[in-house]
Amino acid sequence: MLHKVLFAATVSCLIAAPALAQPVSPSGAEVYIIELSDGATVDEEFIVKIGLNGTAVAPTLVEWPDTGHHHILIDATWDYPASPIANTPQHLHFGGGQTQKTVKLAPSVHHLQLFLGDHNHVLHSPPVVADPITITIE
Repeated sequence: MLHKVLFAATVSCLIAAPALAQPVSPSGAEVYIIELSDGATVDEEFIVKIGLNGTAVAPTLVEWPDTGHHHILIDATWDYPASPIANTPQHLHFGGGQTQKTVKLAPSVHHLQLFLGDHNHVLHSPPVVADPITITIE
């Protein structure tokens, strides 16, 4: 019974994390994927390189004005803009302030989207987001 309760609590935290105040987007902020293009075919392990304009990167829990850190959603969406982005295999966090990461995915077609989150992993308002891309893993 305890396992069911812990599992249910974990799932509810991922689905309905408490709402936080959404930070205002830095003026002119944009994020983009530098190295991985829409329609690319790549090996199971590949590097994603990320860029941004109009803002700066700050690691998780470092609250500097007009900053944030990257999140890539893989075959997923995030429909809770005022809640922290879940930390799952489908929601990659770049919480150390990284601008690149090695990713490993199973062979298939995958959809990726890049978001900027604040120090609490909450999306800016309006969201600072890149156009989604589709890649094929061989």
